[in-house]
Amino acid sequence: MELLLVPAGLLFVVLVWWILTYNRFVRLRHAIRESWADIDVELKRRYDLIPNLVDTVKGYAKHERDVLERVVALRNQAARNHGSASAQAGDENLLNVGLKSLFAVAEGYPELKADAHFLALQEELAVTEDRIAAARRFFNGNVRDLRNLRQSFPTSIVGSSMGIEEPSFFELDAENERVVPRVGM
Repeated sequence: MELLLVPAGLLFVVLVWWILTYNRFVRLRHAIRESWADIDVELKRRYDLIPNLVDTVKGYAKHERDVLERVVALRNQAARNHGSASAQAGDENLLNVGLKSLFAVAEGYPELKADAHFLALQEELAVTEDRIAAARRFFNGNVRDLRNLRQSFPTSIVGSSMGIEEPSFFELDAENERVVPRVGM
């Protein structure tokens, strides 16, 4: 009888560990989905601001049509992307480059830089960019935790048996990371 208790106890411990590890993977996957939803909300907010910003610049810089159309096209491309975090990051990098060129255009128009509506839109975009950065850090932290759990032994056994794939980080190019508009130029 005692000989059966040791293997049964060991089996029980392994089963409890397996269940706890499984539940940890589930929690992390849900945290990643939730944190991606937070990023998505902020990106949509940003996408809604961009046309207003473009329209404001358009009123002052009529001959900068190609820059304005490019920013709108890049915004639409990024807004349509519903792929992985790395695919979204690629579109966001392109959009950030477009926004840089839009703000470069604005630099050439002192009356635009002083326009109250333009300044309010810039301020709102700056706040949104900060919120996106915070949500991205939270998302990437959750991805890091899941990847660590997935790659660590012995939890990697549970992850493999569950078919857990390692999600990608939401990373922007270092150069494009700080396109936050400067208010009060």
